[in-house]
Amino acid sequence: MINIYEVQETNRMIQQEKFDVRTITMGIGLLDCAHEDINVFCENIYNKITTKAKKLVEVGEQLEKEFGIPVVNKRISVTPIAIAAAGCKTDTYVPIAKALDRAAETVGVNFIGGFSALVQKGMTPSDCILIESIPEAMCVTNRVCSSINLASTKSGMNMDAIAKMGEVIHQTAVKTADRDSIGCAKLVVFCNAPEDNPFMAGAFHGVGEADTVINVGVSGPGVVKKALESVRGQDFEVLCETIKKTAFKITRVGQLIAQEASSRLGVEFGIIDLSLAPTPARGDSIAEILEEIGLQRAGAPGTTAALALLNDNVKKGGVMASSYVGGLSGAFIPVSEDASMIKAVEEGALTLEKLEAMTCVCSVGLDMIAIPGTTTPETIAGIISDEMAIGMINGKTTAARLIPVIGKEVGDTVEFGGLLGYAPIMPVNSFDCSAFIHRGGRIPAPIHSFKN
Repeated sequence: MINIYEVQETNRMIQQEKFDVRTITMGIGLLDCAHEDINVFCENIYNKITTKAKKLVEVGEQLEKEFGIPVVNKRISVTPIAIAAAGCKTDTYVPIAKALDRAAETVGVNFIGGFSALVQKGMTPSDCILIESIPEAMCVTNRVCSSINLASTKSGMNMDAIAKMGEVIHQTAVKTADRDSIGCAKLVVFCNAPEDNPFMAGAFHGVGEADTVINVGVSGPGVVKKALESVRGQDFEVLCETIKKTAFKITRVGQLIAQEASSRLGVEFGIIDLSLAPTPARGDSIAEILEEIGLQRAGAPGTTAALALLNDNVKKGGVMASSYVGGLSGAFIPVSEDASMIKAVEEGALTLEKLEAMTCVCSVGLDMIAIPGTTTPETIAGIISDEMAIGMINGKTTAARLIPVIGKEVGDTVEFGGLLGYAPIMPVNSFDCSAFIHRGGRIPAPIHSFKN
């Protein structure tokens, strides 16, 4: 039975502690839209998306009103376009990106993910076309997000693709230089990318999924921080138990919303992603949780240990609340989207190297990192390769969303707006790694990957 205390507690989480359902994401398979004529393919995917997701935004708004729980974003993910469009006879997939953008606008979603390719072991002709299309696609669309899986624990690291993505990220920055290189904010590279991630920019609808599914991402950094305030000064056992109990409550709310959305849309329920995703608003910050645990600033000695503790106990609490936890499920550490992370960078407490260390234990990786526009494609590729290696060796998902802001240098800031926030330009190691990046080929999978 639900008692009045639980009702009041949930209300307080929403009204005072910035708890929300961050996204309801509908995954839609596009394999049945295949056609050799790209114009027919575009029409097929537009029709399928606008049919399947016709009521997605409406249902999200209904749930928000009925349950009093903010549902911040409604999104769509689709089959990686490099797979779905492989039969098209064309040398560019930019028209497909435009069709996705048009479909997203028609149904009213915030973003659509899946302008993607999986190239951890090699590249097909379709993969190459998609990757070459990214800079223009990110320039001419508003809601389309792109992701490329460059490495995996089973396959190793595709260094040819990593080198290429260094160039593509730089080209995307140049293409959108008039908007502070914002095209790169919609582009992410992965190691061990999950097929059921509801968060952008990395969401795509995996080929192992049902034709259409609902995945929900919940978030509540403010709720966790408030809970930890009540056990300030107590030992780690109490701290961990408090995080687990709080994650349990957050996930139960997400489970309710996911089941209702699934039922009303007549679509299978996929997973709950219980990642703690911050926003630029004060009180909705991962860095503030780390500081509540006992650090003067995020980035201080002990930060990686504190983040590991947080991530592990969020997952432990979440899996007790739902049998279908998936996606990324942990703590995001995007610099531009977290006000206290930004402050830590500005004060010199948090560096790119420390963020890289933190990605060993957190949910994703180097997320929304603004770097000087003069950073070379080879250096970008080198940073990516370090991040991919962490994911490959540790058997976890890692990612990099790097934004070389053309015309900006260290000491400048860049304003992205909305949930993307703003970011200080972070310094990058200036020593050259070109000879390493241009060796070519593939770094083999680690020995512990052979488990069959």
